[in-house]
Amino acid sequence: MGIVAMQIFLLLVHGFVYHTWIVLMGAMLPVSAGALRAAMLVAALSFIPATLLAFRWQGTAIRVFYTAASIWLGFLNFFFWAACLAWIFSPFLRQSERPWLCAGLALVAALVGCYGLGNAYWIRVRRLTVALPNLPEAWRGRRAVLASDVHLGAINGLHFSRRLARKVARLAPEMVFIPGDLFDGGEVDGERLLAPFRDLAVPRGIYFSSGNHDEFGDHAAYRRAIENTGIRVLANESVEVDGVAILGVCYGDSTSPLHLRAILETMRPRTGQPAILLNHVPNRLPIVEEAGVSLLLSGHTHGGQLFPFTWLTRRVFGNFTKGLHQYGKLAVYTSTGAGTWGPPMRVGSSSEIVLLRFEQAENAQ
Repeated sequence: MGIVAMQIFLLLVHGFVYHTWIVLMGAMLPVSAGALRAAMLVAALSFIPATLLAFRWQGTAIRVFYTAASIWLGFLNFFFWAACLAWIFSPFLRQSERPWLCAGLALVAALVGCYGLGNAYWIRVRRLTVALPNLPEAWRGRRAVLASDVHLGAINGLHFSRRLARKVARLAPEMVFIPGDLFDGGEVDGERLLAPFRDLAVPRGIYFSSGNHDEFGDHAAYRRAIENTGIRVLANESVEVDGVAILGVCYGDSTSPLHLRAILETMRPRTGQPAILLNHVPNRLPIVEEAGVSLLLSGHTHGGQLFPFTWLTRRVFGNFTKGLHQYGKLAVYTSTGAGTWGPPMRVGSSSEIVLLRFEQAENAQ
């Protein structure tokens, strides 16, 4: 039912944009109404089949199909809002001016979409100092990279993985944290896509906990690929590194407050021991703080990725949509992510990896 509802929704949005261009642009359209109708129908019926194909199979043709459908979906978002603005402002204009308004708004929408493609490709490096109480001497000044929401798959393939690994290597971190959505959820050769990470020189290791996309499809195959790459999977378990506890919770278990509380209780750090939790979604903060966690590293939100979803995620997650914030004694960093889901575009957000530098909190015992 969800797939059917989504397909109906896409048909309605395409129909609205088509109707707007036909009525308001009219003779200014560079193609006939019939050609535009056919193109919009094909476009409306592309994304869901492309997603289903990428979910079960891999190959160049499928990657090209899925990438094209996803890019168009991003442009459609901006064409839809441009069409809404055209209907809002057209009553205040003369009949002869309305085609120019509609065409101008459509052009702006197209330019915004092009900007979004370039902006998503540019991965920023955020540099951040995190002060934790009772930090062991070995951790003071230690550098770690946070790389969330990589979304390796049909769009972010081997080239993206190599580019990301090179960027991480240049930062020379002692550790790497990946709090979920390393994979996009489709059928891929996981070990091939992760091969660039195998060559990373990270003295204290790479740590991963699963996100919702990692639990799509063949979750076991993803895990094997991750472990065979040398990445430590923290599936509701913890390790101690030079006196600091590193905890990881699977996405599916973190969705239930009762399950999350029970899991964190089994991993509760020693009194006063600093603890870093990898949990894909920045929620259940009272439970996490109660468990004695010092720092929560999350992703998932993408910072909204595309306007107006940037506004929606802000409504859902508040200040914890992105960046570093405090919840009582708990520090929370939510990354906007290195990759993208769906349209490889970012408008109102940016792609990032984060270089964390750990220091002792002032006035801490």
